[in-house]
Amino acid sequence: MSDLRFSPRATVAKRDLASLRSEKTIVLALLIQLFIAAFSSFLVVGLTSLYEPSSVQGGGVDIGVSGEAREELVAAADEVDGVVTSTYTDADTARAQFRSGRLDAVLVGEYADTGDGSQVAVTATVPDGNVQTTLVVVQLRSVLTQLERDERADRTEHLQFEPLALPAEANASPYFGFTYTVLVPLLLFLPPFISGSVAVDTLTEEFERGTLELLRVAPVSLTDIVDAKAAAMILLAPVQAGVWLLLLAVNGITVGSPLALLVMVAAIATLLVGLGLGLGLVTRDRRQAQLLYSVLALLVFAVAALLPEHPATTVARLAVGSATSGTLAHVVGFAALAVAGAVVVRAYAGRVDVESLS
Repeated sequence: MSDLRFSPRATVAKRDLASLRSEKTIVLALLIQLFIAAFSSFLVVGLTSLYEPSSVQGGGVDIGVSGEAREELVAAADEVDGVVTSTYTDADTARAQFRSGRLDAVLVGEYADTGDGSQVAVTATVPDGNVQTTLVVVQLRSVLTQLERDERADRTEHLQFEPLALPAEANASPYFGFTYTVLVPLLLFLPPFISGSVAVDTLTEEFERGTLELLRVAPVSLTDIVDAKAAAMILLAPVQAGVWLLLLAVNGITVGSPLALLVMVAAIATLLVGLGLGLGLVTRDRRQAQLLYSVLALLVFAVAALLPEHPATTVARLAVGSATSGTLAHVVGFAALAVAGAVVVRAYAGRVDVESLS
C-alpha cells in the first residue's frame, strides 16, 4: 500500500489535485455548487419560481374583465389560484384602470359568430416587459386554459361523437418536479464536465510549459502520466457528487439509488475526461483543446437525446426511486462505454511518439 501511495502515478495525481487550488474559475464553480447543494431547500423556492412562475402564490394577480363573455372569464378565473378579478361593463374603463396601475392585466371577451356556433374571442392586455410580466402571462394562460375546458364541457351535448375522456388532473408539486428533474441532474452533471475541462488544462499545460520531460525522468511513461491525470480527475467527480447528495439529504431532499447515481457520474466523468485528455494529446494547445472539448461535450449531450432515455431522465428516475430495467441498462451501458473510452485513450497515448513532444 505504501508503494502505491508513493508511486510516480500517485505523485502526479496528487500534484494535479493540489494545483486545483490555484484555478480560481474551478474553485468558484465548486463553491457555487456547494452553496446550491448546502442551501437547496431554501434556494429551491426561488429557483422554482423561475422554472414554474405559477407556483408562486404570494400576492396574486388583479385582472380586469370586460366584454360580453365576462361572466365566463370570471368563472374560469375563479378556478385559478392567485387570480383576483374585477368586472367592468366598459373595456375602456378597465384599460384605464390598467394604465393607472390599479390592475395587472385586462381580459376582454367577446362572442364571435362563425356560422357554425358561437366562439369566444379574448383580447389580453399585459404589462410591457417588466419583472411582473412573466407571472402575469402565466396566470392569464391558466385562466384561458380553464376557459377552454369550461367551454368544451358546456358544449359536449352538441358533439356528434363521444371524445376520449381526459385523464384526471394530478396535483403535483412544482417543487418536486424541479428538484428531481433540474436541480439533482444539474449538481450531478457539472462535476464530470468540470473534471474533463480540468483534465484538458493539466495535460496541455505540461506541453506548453515543457514540464512533460521532467515528469518522464521519474521515470514514467506517457501512458502512466495520462493514467495519473485521468484517475485524479475521474475520482474528483463522484466525490463531489457524493457530497452534493449528502447535503441534499441534510436539507430534507431524499435521493434514491445513490450508488447507481455515483456509478453514472463516474461513467460520464470517465468519458469526458477521456475526451479532454485525447484532445490534449492531439492538439497540445490549451485554447484549441478547451474550445473543442466544450463544443464536443455539448454535442455529446445533444446526441444523447437520441437515446431511448436521456441521461438527465436516467438521473431523475434514479433519484426519485422509479428506475426501470431500461434505466439500469442505461447505467450499465454508460459504464461499459466509459471503460471502452478509457482503453482507447490509453492505447492512443501509448502510440504517441514521445520524442516528438520535446
